[in-house]
Order: sequence, then structure tokens, then C-alpha cells
Amino acid sequence: MTGQAASPATPRQASRRQGLSWQVVAGLPTLVILLSVPAWRSSGDQQLLTQLLTLLALAEVWNLLAGFGGLISIGLQAFIGLGAYGLYVASDLVGLEPVVALPLVTVVIGGAALVSALFVFRLSGGYFAVGTWVVAEVVRLIVSNISAVGAGTGVSIQSLAQFGPAGRISLTYWLAVVVGAGSVALVGAVMRSRLGLALRATRDGEVAAAILGVDVFRTKLIVYVLAAAVSAAAGAVIYMSLLRIQPNAAFSVDWTARMIFVVMIGGLGSVEGPILGTVIYVAMHQWLGDFDTAYLILLGAIAIGFTIASPGGLWGLLARLIPPLRRRHFNVDLSAVGPAQTEAIK
Repeated sequence: MTGQAASPATPRQASRRQGLSWQVVAGLPTLVILLSVPAWRSSGDQQLLTQLLTLLALAEVWNLLAGFGGLISIGLQAFIGLGAYGLYVASDLVGLEPVVALPLVTVVIGGAALVSALFVFRLSGGYFAVGTWVVAEVVRLIVSNISAVGAGTGVSIQSLAQFGPAGRISLTYWLAVVVGAGSVALVGAVMRSRLGLALRATRDGEVAAAILGVDVFRTKLIVYVLAAAVSAAAGAVIYMSLLRIQPNAAFSVDWTARMIFVVMIGGLGSVEGPILGTVIYVAMHQWLGDFDTAYLILLGAIAIGFTIASPGGLWGLLARLIPPLRRRHFNVDLSAVGPAQTEAIK
């Protein structure tokens, strides 16, 4: 009995069957261990892991913009600060429970990113990068003049006192796990979807992608809003841990500098790279942070060294040395994409 020959898989169908099996095998036990940390580790360890997980979330979404989309932003700190102040307004002024306030703030700040997009998406290249920084500075100046949120002196989050010191630290840590692990899952899902294919096509050539039917503006807008929303969630969790919000710190460009360092060290344009980069950054900060200027010089030297020696970062180096870590990518020739495939990318 002869069976009908199976039709060959499309590139996207084939890519969905490969590449994430070992990540899932490693990721699920890691997630279980992370969620159990408050039961067997100290408050100090939980705070350190909160710092690591929130930085991971920021690095992942910066990498989504810059590494996968070619959108170099130096203004995500605008949404970090807005997330922190949004949590204060929702929990301290409005009276919502912090666990309820966090997702609400995430959605609202993600929506607010649409407003800034009207300005920054008129720019491209280096102008886009500078434009995002200008937006962040404008937001900082506005917040610094609003007396209801402490103006330039900042405010303290009081609503978390109800949980007690140990309870607050554990709650903040669990939320950091959700934000950190969620950012990794989100970026991985995006890059295995039609949106990810459209994003890579846009990065490689906006004009060619647009001619072939990709909605370039919508593609960039979606990832920009996603990055803003995750940054807001991370900012809220960061300041749940720190408790004191001050505009110059919350909207500091230092946040973006950390993201860039983490991604460049770990691997630009890979989901796994920011994980490695975050671990390295936090470890170096713990061991060498007291050296002040020397520490910053060392960070700069390491970043430059990786950029020259291994443009793919540490993950790219490991993937070359360890074949099982390599992920197959289908390099789609856009000039050969027909109407049906073009419609699928939309």
C-alpha cells in the first residue's frame, strides 16, 4: 500500500521543530529551583538574585530591539523609571495591592510607549538612538517637577510594609522570577513566530522587507511596546526591592549601559547570550565593585575585547566550540519569497 509523499516542510515549520528542546529540558528544572529559593536561601541571596533576574529581563528586551531588530535604543530607562513610579502611584496613592498593581502598570506603560513611538519612529539609525535618550530625559524632567511623586527628591514605597521585611523580599524575588523567566520565554517565542521572521527581515533591509509585504512600522512598533512593557515591569520590581525611588537614579542612562554591556558580553542576537552576560556582570559587580574606577575600566576593556575577539559574544564562542549548542537558522532569501510566504510574514 503506497502512501502519499509528504510535502516538504516550510522553513518556518522546520525551524519550529528544532532548537528549543534542550532549552526546555534545562529551563524547567531551573525555574522550579528558582521558585523554591526562599525556602532554603537567605534574604541577601534573594536580593542578589532579584538584581540578576531584573537585569536579565532588561538585557533580553534590549537585545530584542537591537540584536534582532536593529533598533539601537539608549532610552529604555524611561520605562524603567515610569514602571517604578507607576507602582508607587498604583499601590501607595490608589491603594491597589502590589501584586495587582504590577501587571496593571506593565500594561499602562506599554500603552504609553505608543506615544513616544510617534516621535522616535520618525528617526532612524543613530538619530533613533539619540531620540530615545531624549524621550527618557524629557520624562525624567517632567517627573522631577511633579510634587505628588516627590518631585526631585523622590518617594519611598510604603505599601510593601504590610508584608514585613522577610515577606517583602520573598515577594519581590518571586515577582523577579516571573519577570526574568518571562522575558526569556517572551523573546524566544517572538523569534520563533511570524513576528520574529518579519523583525529579522526588517533588520536586514527595511526597503526590501516592505516591498515584499512586511508591515515594517507595525513590526517595529510591536517589539518597541513589548520592550517598554517588560522594562516597566522590571523597573517596578527593582524599586520594590530598593523601596526608595529618585528620578535621577530611576531614569539614569546607566541602566542602558548595563544592558549593552551584558548583551555584548553574552552575545548580541541570541536568546541565551543575555543570560550568560547577566551572570558575568553580576558576579563581577559582587567581586570587583569596590574598586570603583578600576572596576569600570575593567568592564570597558572586557567589552572591547569581546567585541573584537568574538563578535557573537560568549554564547557565540561556546556555540562554535560545542556543536549541540548550535541552533540551525534558515537564512531566507527575501528576493525568492513568493506571494504566499509574503502573506505569511504580514
